Amino acid sequence: MIDFRSRTWLADWLRRNMPTREQMERNRFIRPFAGRVLRSELWRFTRRSVPRGIALGMLVGIIVPFAQILFAALLSVSVRANVPLAALTTFITNPFTTPLIWVAAYWVGEWLLRVDAATVVAPVNTAIEQTDLQQFLQWLTGATMVTAFGLVVIAVVAASVSYVLAVWVWRWWTARKWSRRRQRRGARPTPAE
Repeated sequence: MIDFRSRTWLADWLRRNMPTREQMERNRFIRPFAGRVLRSELWRFTRRSVPRGIALGMLVGIIVPFAQILFAALLSVSVRANVPLAALTTFITNPFTTPLIWVAAYWVGEWLLRVDAATVVAPVNTAIEQTDLQQFLQWLTGATMVTAFGLVVIAVVAASVSYVLAVWVWRWWTARKWSRRRQRRGARPTPAE
């Protein structure tokens, strides 16, 4: 049970639910990459790694429909993002949010690509006419071109917004901590003369 009166309830919840380094070492999918993924700087919560991890988790969580935690952990190495937060943020997509994201992706893709009922699709050999980018997007997302394009747009926007928000929250939290420290120092009684 989470005690919401505690100042560290979020940290306690994260500590209980995030995979530990030892659990990741035992994972059979990560074991071949354990030397790189489990480097200590990728597991520290710093002002640079936290926003990167959150943005990367959003990007992978929305675009990649399978093995999201694995992809987030592996990509965290290249961008020096926080691995636990990248893995945790991939849960933005779950059985409740995925249908909503896919419907929104279809609408965004339809609007940006200007696809509507008047568009006539000729029955031609699409394997010849598809570009490599279209084939890659369809393979990666498992969706049609319109939905895949919408997913990429939503993922990039969500990752960008979450990065900016994470930077802002980190700065606000750090400033608040320093302010409290200064207040405590100022409230200390001076030694009696």
